[in-house]
Amino acid sequence: MSAPLAALGDTEAGSGVRPPARRRRLRQLGTRDRVVLGIMVGIPVLIQALLVWIPTLASVGLSFAKWDGLALSSIQGNGLTNYRFVFTESPQFWPAVLHNVTWLLFLAVIGTPLGLLLAVLLDQKIRGTRIYQTVFFLPVMLSLALIGIIWELIYSQDNGLLNYLLGTSGTPHAIDWFGDSKVNLWAALVAATWRHAGYIMILYLAGLKGVDPSLREAASLDGANGRQTFFRIVFPAMAPTNVIIVVITVIESLRAFDIVWVINHGTNGLELLSVLVVQYLVGETQVIGIGSAFAVVLLIISLVPIVIYLSRTFSTKER
Repeated sequence: MSAPLAALGDTEAGSGVRPPARRRRLRQLGTRDRVVLGIMVGIPVLIQALLVWIPTLASVGLSFAKWDGLALSSIQGNGLTNYRFVFTESPQFWPAVLHNVTWLLFLAVIGTPLGLLLAVLLDQKIRGTRIYQTVFFLPVMLSLALIGIIWELIYSQDNGLLNYLLGTSGTPHAIDWFGDSKVNLWAALVAATWRHAGYIMILYLAGLKGVDPSLREAASLDGANGRQTFFRIVFPAMAPTNVIIVVITVIESLRAFDIVWVINHGTNGLELLSVLVVQYLVGETQVIGIGSAFAVVLLIISLVPIVIYLSRTFSTKER
């Protein structure tokens, strides 16, 4: 075969355009490799579809229906009635939205900066830094439900550590940290921050390790002090890490559930959107259509930071 014909054989349908490298690699795979590749890709996709996408689509459909949760034949179309109840008639929706916004602001203003501060301090190559990292990261390895139980012991009105340190334990002046609706949200936020700060610390430590040391050396030669070097050189250089942490902070504030559920099932000042979903889907006030509507609202809100992150990531790769 002549050289021109050989080259033509490598093109797609004789169009003169070579197929993409990825497609050429797939064509070079044998039958066994293709089967293995199909299994490795197909099984996770199937699990994802069964556990995530199908329930999500079912929730979207049920949010427009009325169902007693028993026979599928009893499902009846309900239009926008469930959403009308969520936005205009539910006495818990807007307080839950306010609490979620408060949760987000608290983590963004206190929890995330605290994690950044810990990362900067532990990045100074101080003695025992590995031990400190382990101590601060330990809450991340615990479930939020267990963290709620631990902080219940700290906040207990009668025998709690905090009231003991304040000297009010066992007295009429002891503060009911989890029972008083004026303070229980802030008490839960402190417990959530204890875990969140350790998670952010690890992410920022990884980001700091990825910053080119020559940037700091150049800033030092230009006469910049440590504060100027960090805020003008190091922190902007961690832009990808910052975007990830912003997304994580938003999602953490939206999916907060375990702590408040352990405290009082998300009532008496601890109402959150995630709690309302559970209460209406499987709780005492079970109304599946309304619970699905709450779930769809929470899903839409959660998709906003995810879409922003993905669009930013893909646009960066294209550039």
